Amino acid sequence: MTAQPRPSLALLVIAAAQLLIVMDGTIVTVGLPAIGTGLGMAETDLDWILTAYALAFGGLLLAGGRAGDLLGRRRLFRVGLVVFLAASVLGGVAQNGGMMIAARVLQGIGGALIAPAALSLLADTFPAGPARNRALGVYGAMGGLGAVVGLLLGGALTEYLGWRWIMFVNVPFAVLLLVGTLVVVPGTRQRGGIDLLGAVTATLALGSLVYAINRAGSDGLDGQTLAFGAAGVALAVAFTVIQRRGRDPMLPAGLLADRARLGANLVMLLMGAGQLATFYFLTLYMQSIKGYPPMITGLAYLPFAIGIGIGSGVVGPRLRARTSARTTLASGLAVAAVAMGWFSLLTPDQNALATLLPAQLVAGIGLGIGFVAATISGVQGVAAQDSGIASGLVNTSQQIGGALGLAVLAGIAGAAGAATRDAMTDGYTTGLLGAGGFYLVAIVAAVVLLRPRTQSPTPVTSAAPQPSVQ
Repeated sequence: MTAQPRPSLALLVIAAAQLLIVMDGTIVTVGLPAIGTGLGMAETDLDWILTAYALAFGGLLLAGGRAGDLLGRRRLFRVGLVVFLAASVLGGVAQNGGMMIAARVLQGIGGALIAPAALSLLADTFPAGPARNRALGVYGAMGGLGAVVGLLLGGALTEYLGWRWIMFVNVPFAVLLLVGTLVVVPGTRQRGGIDLLGAVTATLALGSLVYAINRAGSDGLDGQTLAFGAAGVALAVAFTVIQRRGRDPMLPAGLLADRARLGANLVMLLMGAGQLATFYFLTLYMQSIKGYPPMITGLAYLPFAIGIGIGSGVVGPRLRARTSARTTLASGLAVAAVAMGWFSLLTPDQNALATLLPAQLVAGIGLGIGFVAATISGVQGVAAQDSGIASGLVNTSQQIGGALGLAVLAGIAGAAGAATRDAMTDGYTTGLLGAGGFYLVAIVAAVVLLRPRTQSPTPVTSAAPQPSVQ
C-alpha cells in the first residue's frame, strides 16, 4: 500500500476528509427536533449533541496531531476514519439520548485523529510556496463549506429518509476515503511521547466549563453550576501545570510564541464561536418561528454555502495574494459582522428574501475569506516536525470556540427570549448580535497580533526531528 506521487488526487482525499468531519459538526443541527422526539430527549439536552462532538474533537486534536507526528500521519488518518465510521453506525442505531451523545463523542475522537493528520499530510505532499498555499486554500475552504453542507444534507436526510440517516450517511464516505488513502503519501515521523494526561485534562476542563455555562443560563448560579465552574477552572490550571512540567507537552510553549500564529488561532477560535452559534439560532428561528420543515430549512442555508464558496475560493485567495493576512482577515470579519447586524432585523413575519437569505450570503463571503486567511497564517512558519501540532491547534481553536461560544450565546439568548414568538425571535437576534461581537473582537486580535513574519521556521518541540515513513 505504497502511495504514488499524485498530489491532485491526494488533495482530493485530504480535502474530502476535512469536509466530512467539519460537516458532521453541523449535520445534526437541522435534525435536532426530530432526534429529540425519536429518542425522547428533553429540548434542554439537545445542544449536547452539538457540544459533545465539538468538545471531544477540540479537546483531543492536539494529542491527535502529536500522535500523527510520532506514529505516522497516514496511519492515524486511517485509524481515525475507522473510529469515525464505527461511531456513525452507533449513532444510527442509538436507542436513547445517552447512546447518541456517546456516538457523537466517538465521532469527535475520530475527527481529532483525522484532521491534524490530514493537514500535515497536505504539507508533506506540497512544497512550501504557491502550490502549498493553493492547497491550503482548498483545505481551509472545507472548514467553512463543510459546516453549511452539513446543514443542507441534514435537512434533506431528515425530511426524506429519517434522522438516523444523518449518521448512516457517513459510512460510505468513510469507506471511500479509506480506499483513497492509497494515493496519500505516508508522511514523516518523529520520536517522542504523547501527552495523554494533558489531553484528558483539557477535555474535562472544557466540558466542565461548558456545562457550567449552559446550566447558568437555565438554572442560575446554583451550587451545581458553581461546582462545575470551579472544577473547570481547577482542571484548566492543572492543564497549565502539566504543559509546563511535562516531558512531552501537548501544547509546547514555543508554539504560540509567534505573534502571528497566536493571532491566527485566536481569530479562528472567535470565528468558530460566532459560526456555530449562528447556525444554531438561525435553525431555531426557521423551524420554531417560521415553521419551515427540515428540507426547507436546509435549502434556506444555500446562500451561506454559495457565500462560503465565493469567499474562500475566489475573493479570499486573491485578496491574500495582494494584501497582508491582517488586512485579509479584518476585511472578511468586518463583512461577517455586518451580516450579523443584518440578521438583527429578523421578525416573526419577516420576508426571507429581505433579510434571512441575503444576510446569509454576505456572512458566508466574510467567513470564507476569514477561514482561508486564518488557516494559512496558523501553519505558516512552522518547522516540519511540528506541523501536526500546529495544524491540530488550528482545528482545536475552531472547535473549542464553537462549543464555548454556543454555550455563552445560548445563555444570553435564553435570558432575552420568552415563550412568545416575538420574545423568542428577540432572543435569537440577540444571540446573532453576540456572534457579530465575536467577529469584532476577532478584528482587533488580527490587527494587534498579526505582523509580517520575517524569521525562518523554528522548532517548538524540544526533541530533534527523526524523519521516517510509516
